[in-house]
Amino acid sequence: MATISKTIHDKLTQAFAPTRLEVVDDSARHEGHAGHREGGESHFNVLIESPAFVGVPRVMRQRKVYAALSEELSGPVHALSLKALAPGEG
Repeated sequence: MATISKTIHDKLTQAFAPTRLEVVDDSARHEGHAGHREGGESHFNVLIESPAFVGVPRVMRQRKVYAALSEELSGPVHALSLKALAPGEG
């Protein structure tokens, strides 16, 4: 059975062919807060850099990532911190 982290990684890789992708489970920092689940995998930090984001405004980049992860965001993922960059951006 795939972990949520792996599913996020695989879906973003398929959708955006990133040159850089970091998916970090940050759930432990949210213990005792809303949405926290025993065993983690409820809060994530994602950094994605992809040529697919060249010339695309920041809000549209976020919408595209959220669309790719719609199933996870409507279920097991409570929070997603996202940084979506085009190659060469900060």
